Amino acid sequence: MLPEADELAEVLLDLGVPHEDIDELVRMSRRVRDDPELRRFLEHSVAELVAGMGKISDRDDLPELDWPTGALQRFFMVYVFVAALPHTRAHHQERGIPADVSRRTLADLGRNIAVHRRRHGRGGVQAPWWLTHHFRGELYQLGRLQFERSRVGRPTAHVLTAAGLDVEPGDPCLNVHIPDFLGPLSPAACDRSLALAREFFALHYPEERYQAVVCHSWLLDPQLKQYLPAHTNIVRFQERFRVIREDSEPSDTEPVQYVFGDPELPVPDLPRRTTVERAVGDHLRAGGHWYIGHGWFPL
Repeated sequence: MLPEADELAEVLLDLGVPHEDIDELVRMSRRVRDDPELRRFLEHSVAELVAGMGKISDRDDLPELDWPTGALQRFFMVYVFVAALPHTRAHHQERGIPADVSRRTLADLGRNIAVHRRRHGRGGVQAPWWLTHHFRGELYQLGRLQFERSRVGRPTAHVLTAAGLDVEPGDPCLNVHIPDFLGPLSPAACDRSLALAREFFALHYPEERYQAVVCHSWLLDPQLKQYLPAHTNIVRFQERFRVIREDSEPSDTEPVQYVFGDPELPVPDLPRRTTVERAVGDHLRAGGHWYIGHGWFPL
C-alpha cells in the first residue's frame, strides 16, 4: 500500500512535507513495509480513514500507535495518509475537484509537520485527527482560508433561523478555518476565498445547499478590539461575523498556541515583538482570559 522509496519521496513533496523530514520518512518506510504487524496496523488505519469517503461526518478519530517509540511513532500517520491518498484522489476526481485545489488542500499535511517542529523542535504529525477531514473529502483549501463541509448544530440553527434563514439542525454549513504559514489575513484575501468557496461548493457539491459560514476561533474573541486598531486584519475579519454564542470557559492556551507556537509557554515570558503578541501576552499578564468566539455570516 506504500509506494517504494523513489516514488514515496515524490509523493511526500507533493504533500508539502518539509524537505528535512523526507529522507527519514523514506528510510523508515522500509520497516513499515517489512514488518507484518506494522503493515496490518497501517492497513487497518487506512480502512478506518477512508470509510465513508466524501460524506459529512463528525468523525475525526484514528487508531493510536502505542508502539514503537521515537520517530516512527511520531511519523506513522504520514504513512497512513500516503496510503490513503489514492482513495482521496479518486473522490476528488469523481467530484471534478481541480488538481491545484486538491494539491493545496492535501499539502496541509506538510504544514502540520512544520507546526509540530515549531512546537517541539523535531519532526512529527502535530494533529493527525485534523487531517482526517482533508483526506476524507470534507475540507478544502480555497485561497487564504479552508472550508470544511459540516452540519448546523441545534443552537446554531436557532440563531440562523431567528436571523431569517431557512435552516434546520443537520443542514449543511461551511466551517471556516485559518491555516498557519499562509501570509496575512487581509480583507482582499478573505474576499477572494469566499468568492472561490461560493463557486466551488455550488459546482462540486451541488446537492448540498450551503447558506452560512460558521467559525469557532479565538480570533473572534471581541476583547481583541480593545488592543488592536480598527484597521487591522483580525478586527476586520471579526467584523464579518454575527455572534452565535459566547463562551464562559477560558481558552487561554489557544492564542498562546497559535501566536507563539507553544501553548505551554510561561505567560510572564511571552514576547512582545508584534501588536498581536503584545495584545495576547499583556492581557494574560494583567489577569485576563481569552475565549473562543463563535460567529456566522450568510454565504
